[in-house]
Amino acid sequence: MAQAALRLHAKRHDVTVGCLRAEGPLLEVLQQAGISVVEFRKEKTLLSLNGVRQLLRLAVFLRRKNFHALHAHDLWANLLGVPAARLARTPVIISSRRYLADLEWHTPWRNRLMGLIYRRSTQVVVNSVAVRETLLGSYGLPLKKVRIVYNAVDIDRFMGVQPDRDRLLPGVGIGAKVIAVVANMYSPVKGHAHLIAAASSVCSALPETIFLLIGDGRERSKLEQLVREAGLENNFLFAGHRKDVPELLACCNLAVLPSEAEAMPNALLEAMASGLPVVATRVGGNLEVIEDGANGLLVPPRDPETLAAAIQRMLQDSPFAARLARAGQEQVRNRFSFDHLIAEFERLYQDHPDC
Repeated sequence: MAQAALRLHAKRHDVTVGCLRAEGPLLEVLQQAGISVVEFRKEKTLLSLNGVRQLLRLAVFLRRKNFHALHAHDLWANLLGVPAARLARTPVIISSRRYLADLEWHTPWRNRLMGLIYRRSTQVVVNSVAVRETLLGSYGLPLKKVRIVYNAVDIDRFMGVQPDRDRLLPGVGIGAKVIAVVANMYSPVKGHAHLIAAASSVCSALPETIFLLIGDGRERSKLEQLVREAGLENNFLFAGHRKDVPELLACCNLAVLPSEAEAMPNALLEAMASGLPVVATRVGGNLEVIEDGANGLLVPPRDPETLAAAIQRMLQDSPFAARLARAGQEQVRNRFSFDHLIAEFERLYQDHPDC
């Protein structure tokens, strides 16, 4: 959302960012660019008197400022923004769905509420065919209401970064094969446990292999315990939350995404933009990015044995891995740039004559 706002603003669109909490590292970035940020502060829940108050505040704000379009980028923005925009009679109302598996928030009655939110939107933006099919099946939305706009990565930020293992990965030898695994650790659906199971076989064949897990979350302690039980403490590095992901990726030989479900994973796109060969599971939006054997390898989810074999193939066949990496980087450059995303957003807004 922040990157889209910055780029739309740079193209002379009049952009205002509304948020539930005006805090965090992106606030200063937006403000320094001259983008107005307005807070509609959610406390514990939107389904409360305060939530209703914030919704009405937003409706009044939209009406007074005479906005042409409201574009909600996540679940909470959908819940607050779409009803407010309907009350304000905003001409174009865009809601979004950017995940495949239902979040813990979803219950049967909340799903009915989300169906109403989607139907009351002018258009619903999704980031993969897999998510579109989920919405069409679960909510009965007409095909014309759902628009696919793929995620984007800042390609220039990831291409051409020089590796510096001595500084970023002290103690990891130059001969080590480092595998990047970038994903949050808030849910077992990310498949880290399957990766650890696969790592036993990989490290038995290639003892110098290091798995670099970039990210954090409530599952981390469980994963660290699994690593200890497997006796792989020397083969795993838990890097936690990092702001230097492009620099870390430049230090790696391979990227792996072992998820059980994915909509359109930025981690996969970022690894490919970095010029890394990738191994990912055959789920969701991964199939819309990777052609197996042409620009990456796909394996079944929850299958550590096949995952281990794919990792070993990539690490042991350097020419094959390099060919896939080059094709993957070209794929991201052509289809998943921010220039492409902003053009899609502009077409989305312009498709509606009131905007």
